[in-house]
Amino acid sequence: MYRKRAGGWLKHLDFIVLDILCLQAAFLLAFAVCTGLSSPYANDAYQEIGIILLLACICVTLLSDAFSGVLKRGRYEEFAAMLEQACLIEAVIIICLFTLQKEISYSRFIIYLTGVLYVCIGYFVRCLWKAILSRRRSVVERHSLLVVTEQALAEQAVKDAMEQETGQFLVTGVAILDSDMRNQEILGVPVVAKVDSVAEAVCRSWVDEALVVLPKERPYPGKLIEQLAGMGMVVHFSVFRAEEAGEMHQSVGRFGDYTVLTTSISIATPVQQLAKRMLDIVGGAIGCLITGILFLFLAPAIFITSPGPIFFTQERVGRNGKRFRIYKFRSMYMDAEERKKELLKLNQHGDGLMFKMEADPRIIGCKILPDGRVKKGLGNFIRDWSLDEFPQFFNVLKGDMSLVGTRPPTLDEWERYEPHHRARLAVRPGITGLWQVSGRSKITDFEEVVRLDTKYIVDWSMALDLKILLKTVKVVIFRDGAM
Repeated sequence: MYRKRAGGWLKHLDFIVLDILCLQAAFLLAFAVCTGLSSPYANDAYQEIGIILLLACICVTLLSDAFSGVLKRGRYEEFAAMLEQACLIEAVIIICLFTLQKEISYSRFIIYLTGVLYVCIGYFVRCLWKAILSRRRSVVERHSLLVVTEQALAEQAVKDAMEQETGQFLVTGVAILDSDMRNQEILGVPVVAKVDSVAEAVCRSWVDEALVVLPKERPYPGKLIEQLAGMGMVVHFSVFRAEEAGEMHQSVGRFGDYTVLTTSISIATPVQQLAKRMLDIVGGAIGCLITGILFLFLAPAIFITSPGPIFFTQERVGRNGKRFRIYKFRSMYMDAEERKKELLKLNQHGDGLMFKMEADPRIIGCKILPDGRVKKGLGNFIRDWSLDEFPQFFNVLKGDMSLVGTRPPTLDEWERYEPHHRARLAVRPGITGLWQVSGRSKITDFEEVVRLDTKYIVDWSMALDLKILLKTVKVVIFRDGAM
């Protein structure tokens, strides 16, 4: 996962501050409604809750990048985003209060009512502030913009310039470099220059900034850009349109003495990466404790049923092709790997990129009866309840794996991968992931697995990780076949 510098949230600092104020207003109002008192901060118990709410709001906002694209969201999308934000904050404060276990007396209803009021107040304030910003942009003086492009791209380039998010530009002219279209208009904007008269057109009427949009196969117009910038203009050179980049994240930065365009399937700030690692450490420590308890019961059962090691270890391929040893409670007989070659023809994944079969005779205690029915054994119990996965929490603590990610392939599976399959390992592999909670046992098309894993990597956020963790608990408990 590529790292980017923190700071993108600064352009939405106004929304962040307003959101914090809305949450505090909701807390004050909920306290007043339930107690009739003026301020919860006069009470030590509620003073602590207020501080936790403040910190939870800041952390959730920054880690989930809650205001990304806020100005482009419609009313329904904004309400959905507001509801998600409130649920995450409520979850954080409930977990904090449960973990701290302070001997304090407080009303749970006030906390829940705070969440409801926060959604109502926050949604209204967000919509109102966006309306104010839109009105402000319509009355302030906008910068004049010259679009420099070619005939085939002209209409789309002008349209993009008119619809850009901030609304601070007024498109006053177009320069067409590959033909003479002067005295014509594109979407109501006059064509004012051809290739050899761009500078002249800029001199005739003042232009603040220029947007240069050219085909990818055309060489970088260094002389033109230098000429325009030398006249005091700010020049924007288009590298890709958003959809041309597909699902890739792109940013411009410095690499030594070079100015570079960086392209990556996923981007995370250092703060987000730190938060994910901290979650892994806490979850890994708790998981290792549970693993120790399970060992007391599973170890004798595994050894009696199938004498041999309690743990199964195997070399897997992790992030960016790094190899590591994965740990599991052994749920198969000792000769399972040797027998796998004999069973390849029964693999439900015919491409060999994964191996799975019903009534696998390698599983401890699993038998096919003469009448065709399957008799399950200890190994099936361990696998059905995902108990075999618990030793992987040690891998999480070591840093080989994460709580949430993509499943690490075996060496033979990795060798069969095509180039686009390798995108699965752009992040640390995980104990659980989007594929696992989307119906793992029902998905037999490996391309669908790759699609889900890639979607997780592209859409990654701390909020998504928390959703997957919660859904993992649900599907394991109810055993709906997803895990």
